[in-house]
Amino acid sequence: MARRILLPGAGIVAALLLWWLGSHLLTARTPVATAFAPWPSAKALAALLAGADIWYHARLSLQRVSVGLLLAFAFGVPLGVLTGLSRSFSQATTPVFQFLRMISPLSWMPIAVMVLGVGDAPVYFLLAFAAVWPILLSTAAGVAQLDANWLLLARSLSATRRETLFRVILPGITAQILTGVRLSIGIIWIVLVPAEMLGVSAGLGYFILDTRDRLAYSELMAAIVLIGALGYLLDLLARWMHARWLHA
Repeated sequence: MARRILLPGAGIVAALLLWWLGSHLLTARTPVATAFAPWPSAKALAALLAGADIWYHARLSLQRVSVGLLLAFAFGVPLGVLTGLSRSFSQATTPVFQFLRMISPLSWMPIAVMVLGVGDAPVYFLLAFAAVWPILLSTAAGVAQLDANWLLLARSLSATRRETLFRVILPGITAQILTGVRLSIGIIWIVLVPAEMLGVSAGLGYFILDTRDRLAYSELMAAIVLIGALGYLLDLLARWMHARWLHA
């Protein structure tokens, strides 16, 4: 128990020392680097957390993440199931899926703005595009690894396709789907900040740009720390859901 507490604590302390050392060394060449040091950033973070503005930006960002993840789930799971069940569909679509998966979601930003306009819609598209591939591939892999005897048993019991899907296939691959969701959360959270620099007037990405324009560098660093903390909590939630399902 003590080891589980001391080792992570030692890692955090080491990271803070490296952070302080890096800002201290940079100060000789770039005096503004003092604003990025741990203590000024900690004071700025405390001030931000005590106010309402940062929570407004965080709420909008989490809302966009939720919508993007739901869209990715809505497209990724059905396409993954179809890919895993149909060899013809898999052979026809795998080259296209692999090609699209290798394109950075951020490269679609100009096209997304031209087609969807300025606002939340292009952000939702970019987040969903980034998150759909882990869900799709994990779902397809889960279907491919599913015990064929389960499908044979369902057929022998005269189960309809709908019953086979919802009572055999989806329950059998839920762990793989949750793995894909966890991977998607990590990707979508990384893409979120640059995506919110795309013509929106609120959100953590917008807040980063705003602090830069105001030369509020301590607030900028505090926002980066907050983004990391929220992302860690999201991943912790995804890991908890995955572990809970496996031990259900």
